[in-house]
Amino acid sequence: MFSMWKQEKATAALVDEAQALADKLANAKPHHVESQAAAARFWAASYLAEGQDLYRLAQWQPDAVRRFASTAQARIIALRKKREYDSSDGLAVWLHTARAVTETRIVPAACEIWQHLTDAGPNADSMAEDLIREAGLTPDEGRCVPNGFALED
Repeated sequence: MFSMWKQEKATAALVDEAQALADKLANAKPHHVESQAAAARFWAASYLAEGQDLYRLAQWQPDAVRRFASTAQARIIALRKKREYDSSDGLAVWLHTARAVTETRIVPAACEIWQHLTDAGPNADSMAEDLIREAGLTPDEGRCVPNGFALED
């Protein structure tokens, strides 16, 4: 009984965390949303270079999604310690997306996050292209939403 209560509290905290990011993006200045959208695209290109297509997270095996979430969370902590906030914020978008794959109650907040990033201004595209090019990564296909996370889905 106690373990069920503890699990419920942990899940509710994850839902709240994702919703807090969605709310933050809803109220953020346009340049902040653009920066976060660019960083999310950068991380997608970075992981794709390693053979992991983040846009297809919903099709990954559950264990692979959990491993990604765990390593992403550790990487975010390391990036924030190095004060690389823009980069860590972009990876946090993918962390919430991965969590939503394993916990359906996070899906609405994740969809909101992706809608805000999709609606980001045109500077998001040029910033993402610059980040990807500077890292020596293959150019991506442009702005898109992971499978299953568009508001219309």
